[in-house]
Amino acid sequence: MDRPKNAADPILVEIVEGTLASVEREVETAIARTARSPMIRDAHDFRAGIHDARLRKLTGRSYSALVQPIVRDFPIETMRPGDVYFHNDVYLSEGGIGHLPDLCVTVPVFHEDEVVAFVQAFGHHDDIGGAVPGSMPSHARSVYEEGLMVPPIKLWDRGVPNEAALRIMTRNSRMPDSLAGDLDAECSACLMGARRLGELFDRYGKDAVVACFDAIIDQTTETFRRELLSKIPEGSYVWEDYAEHDGVDEPRLHAQRITLTVDHAADTPLTIDFTGTSPQAKGPINHAGDYADGVFLKKWLAPVLRNLADSPERMAELDVNEGVVPLIAMVFPDKGTLLTPVFPAPTNARTFVILRLLGVLAGVLAKATGGRMPADQETIRYTGVHGTDADGLPYLMREVLGGGSGGRWYADGEDTVHVVPDSRNIPVEFAEARWPLRVERLGLACDSGGPGMFRGGLGYDKHIRMLRDASYMSIADRSILSCWGVNGGLAGRPFRVEIAGKEMEGLVDDQPVQAGELIRIRTTGGGGWGSPYDRDPRAVAADVRDGKVSIAGALGDYGVVLDGDRIDEQGTAELRARLRPPADRFFDRGPGYPKLSGGRTHAEVDEL
Repeated sequence: MDRPKNAADPILVEIVEGTLASVEREVETAIARTARSPMIRDAHDFRAGIHDARLRKLTGRSYSALVQPIVRDFPIETMRPGDVYFHNDVYLSEGGIGHLPDLCVTVPVFHEDEVVAFVQAFGHHDDIGGAVPGSMPSHARSVYEEGLMVPPIKLWDRGVPNEAALRIMTRNSRMPDSLAGDLDAECSACLMGARRLGELFDRYGKDAVVACFDAIIDQTTETFRRELLSKIPEGSYVWEDYAEHDGVDEPRLHAQRITLTVDHAADTPLTIDFTGTSPQAKGPINHAGDYADGVFLKKWLAPVLRNLADSPERMAELDVNEGVVPLIAMVFPDKGTLLTPVFPAPTNARTFVILRLLGVLAGVLAKATGGRMPADQETIRYTGVHGTDADGLPYLMREVLGGGSGGRWYADGEDTVHVVPDSRNIPVEFAEARWPLRVERLGLACDSGGPGMFRGGLGYDKHIRMLRDASYMSIADRSILSCWGVNGGLAGRPFRVEIAGKEMEGLVDDQPVQAGELIRIRTTGGGGWGSPYDRDPRAVAADVRDGKVSIAGALGDYGVVLDGDRIDEQGTAELRARLRPPADRFFDRGPGYPKLSGGRTHAEVDEL
């Protein structure tokens, strides 16, 4: 049967889809190999993305920023080959940039003198000015304290860099050489990616490639609607979770609430309503998400839906591109909330909010599907030290340490997962060679994963011995509240830092550390899924052998009695019968929640 006019050739669709993924990977590889800062080169805290001329995200392996702010300020018809656009202004990014250290580079792709696509990269850079080294002041009260704001500008004009703009940016950075090297790497990689993508259009022609773009996006829309959204019963469901502190006020519950409405007959079957989210914070945990109809947040949250796939293997096959956008409507509260902050509210720790939203959507879906969603996952945190080295030169060591993901209905959570895809901790050998410190331990934090029939993943346990006086810094959440457990599973252990045996808060800018003192960091464990008293005792015994659960944890958390390597089956059965509560709670928020809720053990929205 003949295909409709302008329909894409299915074989060419596969070729184009593979080429897009290859170009995206090539851009990221080029950045990683040529950047200078540890945050970009080693920790890999950056992303590339490919968008079409209609500003739609085509690739699904990675999340990315948005092209909308560039096209808003620089009409497509004014763009020329060799142009490179730049921005990091949170409030002028249409929601695509969350905090100022995320610097975004955008390059148009040309075919026969016409813009046909865009290649973009954005990454978290070491320092772009502001009140503290690293440009993430935990006690900031305005965005002006957080570093240099750059609205969309043309950084390269037809292949010629704007040296004046680059000089202004590097002059404001405590790490000017790293910043200059990173920007050069990102601009060059995106220009290379634009050439590669242009070759695709030259080979097959604009009409054929654009038809493939449409087919790729339409396929995602149809797949999500048919395979995933159909698993959610129609109705409305509400849940909320919390950030615990903002760096300015005393710790309290900063709520992010989602009311999810499902109507399969509607053109837009999912409505996510954020009404009930707390007022904007004085400190830097706000996220400016209410721009461009929330298109960034739609793509940010949609990966959670993949947990509804028929199998883990199918889940891994599902990309999240612009095809998810038509399926989701978003309702934002009026200006002045955590998700609708008013300029110049600070935003550098906005990860507390947008990462919590992933868990809120998972929680509301768990209520809707009878628990067929994972428990709460790890949350990102930035830890590090800054000071001067033996030559008197300033240095900044900062890394993004992951934590445990939540237990799932079919398996334990994963240990030490990094929410930023493909990101990683700083290699010990590199750290010790570059900075005046020694890493004495880097391993799994025993007992950190939430107990459950399927245990939460474990966090890191990292010990750093300082060889020179320095200052410790931390931008971390979940230091009071825990990653919640679901369907009878228990919460994981929260984030904790000790310096010379003294416990630190989660938000710290410049805690003095003396030479010889030990910094011990334990990151969060994921929540558990299902009752821990239903976990196979043999799995508990294996965790004890592997050092993931202590003997005391096996006894107290799982009711498993061990005699050496042998399981006391009768003793285990008797102990579990005594420990098992009358009715397992659906959500468990951990012991930190009553401290901030006035003694309540659960929220009203936790009730099924």
